[in-house]
Amino acid sequence: QVQLVESGGGLVQAGGSLRLSCAASGRTFSSYAMGWFRQAPGKEREFVAAIRWSSGSTNYADSVKGRFTISRDNAKNTVYLQMNSLKPEDTAVYSCAAARYYTGPYYSTAAYDTWGQGTQVTVSS
Repeated sequence: QVQLVESGGGLVQAGGSLRLSCAASGRTFSSYAMGWFRQAPGKEREFVAAIRWSSGSTNYADSVKGRFTISRDNAKNTVYLQMNSLKPEDTAVYSCAAARYYTGPYYSTAAYDTWGQGTQVTVSS
């Protein structure tokens, strides 16, 4: 059983930066891709960024492109989300997810089989 644990959330002023981490533990970790999603109050969960574990290729939502960077450390089984130039509209619970195999497009929640518990990111204006 793989577990994902996020950390790094918090309160930051608009224009500031945060780095989220997502560490995978449990059985021998093997993943096709990992992604970050976020959910603001009263809204549906939305895709933020994804990375293919072997190739390192990445994808981003248009709303974060140029401000957020997803990366991974294979040796530590950890994926990161560097968030710069944060805006109040980035406020949400951020969750990481792992897809052991390809089962759908990277931007779909249905493509991922394991989820972390989430970490709160609050951006004040």
